[in-house]
Amino acid sequence: MRTRSAVAATALAALLCLPLTGCGGGDGGADAAPPTATQTPTPSPAAEPRNAAEFLAHAREAMAARPGWTFTVRGDEGLTSPGGDSAASYTATVDRTTGEPMTLHSTGTTHVKGADKPEEVYVVDGTGHIRKGADGVWTSGPVSDPGIAAVVEDPIAALDAFAEHGDAVTVRKSAGAVELRAALGSAAPLSAVRGRAVTEKAIREFAPTREQLRGAGIAPSDDRITVESVEETLTLDPTTYRLTAHRFTCVFLIPYQGGAMRYHQEVTEHTKGVFSGTVTLPAGVTGGS
Repeated sequence: MRTRSAVAATALAALLCLPLTGCGGGDGGADAAPPTATQTPTPSPAAEPRNAAEFLAHAREAMAARPGWTFTVRGDEGLTSPGGDSAASYTATVDRTTGEPMTLHSTGTTHVKGADKPEEVYVVDGTGHIRKGADGVWTSGPVSDPGIAAVVEDPIAALDAFAEHGDAVTVRKSAGAVELRAALGSAAPLSAVRGRAVTEKAIREFAPTREQLRGAGIAPSDDRITVESVEETLTLDPTTYRLTAHRFTCVFLIPYQGGAMRYHQEVTEHTKGVFSGTVTLPAGVTGGS
């Protein structure tokens, strides 16, 4: 499961070049027999989910009922400071199987400063394989490794991760969709929100940027960094309960030169359709790193 958007690796590399761092069945018919005491009554329709946990359970079941799914992904990330801005975006298509073990293949492009860099990711037998750049070298490792997990975009995994929000999840139903939402109620110091399920992902996403800032000599303590907003939503089909979209956003404010730098990230994933193919590694790509 991705712990931060794929845009981060490239966007953050550009961060140090900002001015702030000082570098450049049938119906039975009319003859059907009436029910008797020994007949099994026709089962009633499944009850509609009543809470977030039940909606998530239905969504997992609905997604598992197909061999796989194709998703589109869009990520945007940036850091705004008094000295300038750094921004990047990422687009990708992900094919993900639902059997065990699951497999995944994504092809995408990171866009930074007018330049595009292709990226390809495979997950097979619990190992992630990543290639950045058309002629890049494959890097492989277990998906449990943070460096590998950081570039594996798995929308279905969001269903399990969302369950960790517990009672913080609200449910909004309409004729067209069911939306499950978890959000930080109001802005708060980073030190005050550590350990909350709703902010754990945001803190992980922010961590690479924070390391880059430390390297540039900008290292405020947790109580001086503000988590301005965190919001995560899952959108389900109101009839089938299939996942149709997943969106995550976060904003952090970092004190700097009497003002503040603003870090933001937004990642949106949409279900494009059923994937019935297979995912196999290209020739020459094996496990290891």
